[in-house]
Amino acid sequence: MQPDRRHEKYERVVAAARALAAIPTAIAHPCDDVSLQSAVEAARIKLIEPILVGPSAKIKAAAQKAELDISALPLVDAAHSHDAAARAVALVREGRAEALMKGSLHTDELMGAVVPRETGIRTARRISHCFIMDVPGHPDPLVISDAAVNISPTLDDKVDIVQNAIDLAKALQFAEVRVAILSAMETINSKVLSTIEAAALCKMADRGQIVGALLDGPLALDNAISLEAATIKHIVSPVAGRANVLIVPDLEAGNMLAKSLSFLAGADAAGIVLGARVPIILTSRADSLLTRLASCAVASLVAAARRASATSAII
Repeated sequence: MQPDRRHEKYERVVAAARALAAIPTAIAHPCDDVSLQSAVEAARIKLIEPILVGPSAKIKAAAQKAELDISALPLVDAAHSHDAAARAVALVREGRAEALMKGSLHTDELMGAVVPRETGIRTARRISHCFIMDVPGHPDPLVISDAAVNISPTLDDKVDIVQNAIDLAKALQFAEVRVAILSAMETINSKVLSTIEAAALCKMADRGQIVGALLDGPLALDNAISLEAATIKHIVSPVAGRANVLIVPDLEAGNMLAKSLSFLAGADAAGIVLGARVPIILTSRADSLLTRLASCAVASLVAAARRASATSAII
């Protein structure tokens, strides 16, 4: 991260979320200074209402060491990290939490409690991850999916990955959602599966199997985000050169893209997991405080969009 630059895109997201009611959020195993700092600051600016779930003695010791006051935050005792994940998920199932947040435990521990059919919080939708990238010099946030959960997604998986990303972009109040299905090239090649799947996804959107956005693909990264590159290659579409959602072929490509933007372009990467009953906030110790707050803000906006959708469905 470049400490001397402004982060207008994340600041806009945080400001939008602060206009909403804070969402009750179960934080699984917040036993280090980073997790607790995120919880305390997000509570202070009214993004979330944290519920700390984990070994109470460890949480209190970590708070004391970091000189953080958690006395006003509810604390649910748990024996260890696996138990904390299970209890945090149980709070969601009981309707006491509208979001789930990773503390100082491994992502696979948390997701291991999320995915079981009987005790977890899965839905019919495939679970997927989105990065919301604040890239210096780029006018709008970029949503990248999936770079953290689905290793080698099938075409059916990608339908849900795309729809999850579209729903996120709408919750983030994108005026128009423009989805680029990425590959190494912009022409369909029978030897490159990602180009065929990109074409299929675009046709699915034409037939209403994916809704709420403009889709185009296959597109290479340059002609997805650069109007100049798209013009040079004579690609004419409302998405080419203007994409604000990038769907990658697989986890390896997505991970490399996101980390390249972070470490070579100085971008920040807020993270959210979608497709479960509630948004799941994944943060890293390497994230700046603003990035962690942006992840909380994104979860708040997603939760608000879900409440609005549920209300309209009832009406």
